[in-house]
Amino acid sequence: MPYALRRDYKSNYKFLWMGFVALMTHAQLRAFHAVATERSFTKAARLLRVSQPAITFQVKALEESCGAVLLDRLGREVVPTELGEGLFEMTRRIFGLEQEAAELLAAAGELRSGHLKVGADGPYFVMELLAAFVGRYPGVRVSVSMGNSQAVLKDLVEYRADVAVLAQVEVDRRFHSIPYTRQPVVVFVPRDHEWAGRRDIRLAELEGRPMVAREVGSTTRRIVEDALAEAGVRPHVVLEIGSREALREAVAAGLGVGVVSRAELGGDDRLWPLEVADVRLESWEYVICLNERRNLRTVQAFLDLVEEAKASRPDAAAPAAGGKVRAAT
Repeated sequence: MPYALRRDYKSNYKFLWMGFVALMTHAQLRAFHAVATERSFTKAARLLRVSQPAITFQVKALEESCGAVLLDRLGREVVPTELGEGLFEMTRRIFGLEQEAAELLAAAGELRSGHLKVGADGPYFVMELLAAFVGRYPGVRVSVSMGNSQAVLKDLVEYRADVAVLAQVEVDRRFHSIPYTRQPVVVFVPRDHEWAGRRDIRLAELEGRPMVAREVGSTTRRIVEDALAEAGVRPHVVLEIGSREALREAVAAGLGVGVVSRAELGGDDRLWPLEVADVRLESWEYVICLNERRNLRTVQAFLDLVEEAKASRPDAAAPAAGGKVRAAT
């Protein structure tokens, strides 16, 4: 074989080998990112639509190539190590940019495909927005996950959600937020309670009362606790509970007084709502996304729809500066 031909052969072989290595590294990073995001090899395999052994092989190969453990297996949950957390920060940016690039190239046409991941702190406001979005963009796949405000914000930061509908109290520069709607926060009791039949109570009447509270991280709980602390009122929390549905059941069973936004109370005739006469308690619902992902095609389409829907709502006036949703009267 002539020398020049041998040299070209070796050069081409080297080029092909480097491409193969780059491809494998991308596959390994994607596998790692999926496991770190889902906190599970099984869920990661389902997300990427491959077998679990394939995911395990790719992550193991990546760990062997760097000579370090990237993921700790803690029972059924998988969490990144300190080094893994650093890599996870990078892969979030890598695959976020990859998604943006794909959507940029598709932007010349109509929005006929894609996947919008929505997080929410309850079904009461997000469903009306999703119905409008799906009606306008039937080709886009939509998935929804529920959790308290802290959990949903964490999903946004870690790219498990693209956009969220939730109550927000604190201002955070990482997020772009649109105030969507406000709801009064009400106290509620069983129909056979001594307060049933009344229109309202004063905040001081909650002193020493048995109360059923939402879990730490709930925005409604934070609103109420701030008001109680400011007034020097100390109710007796007998039970912490992790969902609105369970909260309603606990109050209906007579375990204590509950607090929710009026929309979340629904039309349950076992329960009696009461306004707080001396303090105005309000819960704002926001539509939120990461500033860096605001220009994703699916996210921007959802935000545009929110602005349209907001214009027709009578309760969509801007909240007080700083994102606070409670104001004394």
